[in-house]
Amino acid sequence: MCEPKRITITPERAEDLLRSVEASTLSKDDAALIRQIVETYRYVCELLDDKNTSLRRLRQQLFGDTSEKTEKVLERLAKAVADGRVPDGAAAADAGQGAAAAPSKPPPRKRKGHGRNGAAAYTSAKRIKVTHATLKHGARCPVCGKGNVYLQKKPGVLVRFMARAPIDGCVWELEKLRCGTCQEIFTAEPPPEVGPEEYDASCTAMVGCLKYGIGTPFNRIEGLQANMGIPLPAGTQWELVAAAADPLYPPYETLLGLGAQSKIIYTDDTPMKILAARKKDADRQELDADRDRRERKGIFTTGIVCEAEGHKIALFFTGPKHAGENLAGLLARRAAALPPPIHMSDALSRNEPKGFDVVIAKCQSHARRNFLDVSESFPEECRFVIETMREVFHNDAVARERALTPEERLAHHQAHSGPVMEKLRAWMQAQFDEKRTEPNSGLGRAIKYMFNHWEGLTLFLRRAGAPLQNNLCERVLKMAIRHRTNSLFYKTENGARVGDIFMTLIHTCTLNGINAFDYLTQLLKHTPEVARDPKGWLPWTYKATLAPLDSG
Repeated sequence: MCEPKRITITPERAEDLLRSVEASTLSKDDAALIRQIVETYRYVCELLDDKNTSLRRLRQQLFGDTSEKTEKVLERLAKAVADGRVPDGAAAADAGQGAAAAPSKPPPRKRKGHGRNGAAAYTSAKRIKVTHATLKHGARCPVCGKGNVYLQKKPGVLVRFMARAPIDGCVWELEKLRCGTCQEIFTAEPPPEVGPEEYDASCTAMVGCLKYGIGTPFNRIEGLQANMGIPLPAGTQWELVAAAADPLYPPYETLLGLGAQSKIIYTDDTPMKILAARKKDADRQELDADRDRRERKGIFTTGIVCEAEGHKIALFFTGPKHAGENLAGLLARRAAALPPPIHMSDALSRNEPKGFDVVIAKCQSHARRNFLDVSESFPEECRFVIETMREVFHNDAVARERALTPEERLAHHQAHSGPVMEKLRAWMQAQFDEKRTEPNSGLGRAIKYMFNHWEGLTLFLRRAGAPLQNNLCERVLKMAIRHRTNSLFYKTENGARVGDIFMTLIHTCTLNGINAFDYLTQLLKHTPEVARDPKGWLPWTYKATLAPLDSG
């Protein structure tokens, strides 16, 4: 096979190529395939342009073949050492230092069971009580004939499942009568349960949950509905969620205000695409002023996770602003009397809010990931770091299991994690002082990252409640990534706004163990009440607000 010709394609040329493909006579499937090839090429180029992208990370981004779980990582590193895949000079200088000085393995946490869900897990399932046909409480036992039978507190349970389309429908056939003389037609009145709207609140709520909750594109929902015999065009689905955005905005706005008052705020962002983004909207004009009138071409979705009133809040913002700029907009709502919040993020400068004081905390998982990226080249050294950091995460898990207060957790970490982090710091310093590690090597850069952000990485040893990592926000942001993977883009800026509202409400419900479908349904059924008192219609308050309305 001959070597392929090397080519260079600019983003503009790629867009031109895609437009040509769409205008050609290629089949729909072939055109879609070529689009995916071009998108993959551009994605790979972006990764390669990032000097910090390692071969391991590139493989993971493209193929997802590498786990970051500590057990699997250590297993790979142990195998690499056993196979002799250790570069010259990569190991520690003597057996008493480096990997040989690795800390003892912390006791493994008890794994949770993985069985079927019990009947109590089906909170939205219809529950039907079944009594004995003939045997009653207090009756004579039919077996022994001597004792009496008494009611048990815990009933027996059977769980059965039935399938139907996500959006169901009912056709009401109204009898018509016609007068034989005057030809007047009399149509039967529909029953009371027939509502005035063709698509009720539950229909809109279900489309919202499918689209923005689990990332199913409108066209796939359309296909599923058609196959189930209940057609629901993609255009109709968009009209439903677009019309619902304004009625849902009051609780969304309330969540923004509550989130701004949080003690701890987590942020991250990810690239997104809006096909028909306006070139000069208010956001871009603001950015132009900050960037010497240079236009920012990128679109991003920011995920912000905060906690208020004992409940976690997931906020989404899609547009040209980075996470730090969206956080600054959120902090503008913060009460002036409150102290600066703890801000957890990775070390990218774009995540920091300008013009607002925050207490900076940096993510240990990001620092750990830098060592994972070079673990194939420095298996022994990286094994030492990973095992050391595992002790810290284990200590944090113990604090959660014991339900320690923030102050108790701080004391726990100071006693158990403080010495571990100091030992890690001394080991890293020795790598440079004793010239065991080249500062510009992959391992050297991973170590320098930790030194550069040491204050933020160790805030949990000085500040009560400071988190260790940004995984909570990353998990929430994966919902936006899933939407991007499946739907590829938002068509318009208004579409992005609608998506942000739905995703904020849905994933806030998810974080708090609340049924998002029921929540959205009730909001859309009671839009006047929601507009008057949005704080009474938050995911954790709506049922209490709903109770007197239902009883009345």
